[in-house]
Amino acid sequence: MVGCSLGTQFSTKKVLLGTSGAVVNIHVKELDKRASGQAFEVILGSPAPDAKAEFPLSPLKKKDLSLEEIQRKLAAAEERRKSYEAEVLKHLAEKREHEKEVLQKALEENNNFSKMAEEKLNQKMEANKENRSAIMAAMNEKFKEKDKKLEEVRKNKENKEVTCEEN
Repeated sequence: MVGCSLGTQFSTKKVLLGTSGAVVNIHVKELDKRASGQAFEVILGSPAPDAKAEFPLSPLKKKDLSLEEIQRKLAAAEERRKSYEAEVLKHLAEKREHEKEVLQKALEENNNFSKMAEEKLNQKMEANKENRSAIMAAMNEKFKEKDKKLEEVRKNKENKEVTCEEN
């Protein structure tokens, strides 16, 4: 490493890249330290002229397919498509069946709730009717007793008046 007056340092290395055996020069330049950490600048040199390219420039040529192979591949693709379509339809049918079951269950619960609410309401109405009848009977009895007492008081008053007149 060689120091520099600006506070930067340089390092040069030769590195073997890939399986092709290409040798590349790498220059690493250490920049000034910052509050967030340390920074480096990496400069890649050009590969050596004798290095082989890792990837060929032209794409590999595909072998020609026979009509039979093409038809076989098309048939396999059609079979995959049909299989996928059947699976999707099966999944949708299961989903619809589940939705029907959920809807049926909700309807049953709603009907049960309605029946229970109606029964409770009928019981309350019957209890109110009986209670009202009992209250009315008690009031009638009370009025009859008051009428009796009033009648008795009238008779007593009349008897007193008659006895007072006789005297």
